[in-house]
Amino acid sequence: MQDSITCEIIVKANKERVYTAITDPKEITTWFPNVVEGATLEVGERPIFIFTEENHKTQIYVEAAKPYEYFSYRWVPGSAGIVGDVLTVPNTLVEFFIEEQEDGTKVTVKESGFASLPPEVAEKSFKQNSGGWKYMIGRLEEVMNK
Repeated sequence: MQDSITCEIIVKANKERVYTAITDPKEITTWFPNVVEGATLEVGERPIFIFTEENHKTQIYVEAAKPYEYFSYRWVPGSAGIVGDVLTVPNTLVEFFIEEQEDGTKVTVKESGFASLPPEVAEKSFKQNSGGWKYMIGRLEEVMNK
């Protein structure tokens, strides 16, 4: 079982714009969940991501934030997602790394921890999220390059 998924893009937006698109509830809904229910995407917060097309809700726990460079949260991935305390069950860590480069800003998304999930959800979640992250990071790229 592979433990992590990594996707990268380079966008024309600056680091500040990219960070806002990842961490502002009003901005993240332009490319990732359709709705963010709850407070903010601040460290320690536990908002719910709602994906209306899949009729799916999942609660996250915002683990870390270093403005304009790094943002991370924990969740139960894929269709196994839960609404409840994510930290009390096996979960994965989603990390966004933001680096300015000569030709734009590099955004790397890494989700890790699949090997620690129960076997009955690990493989399915890994497959779902492998394609899911490629799709979502492509949507972020479109939003950032407008």
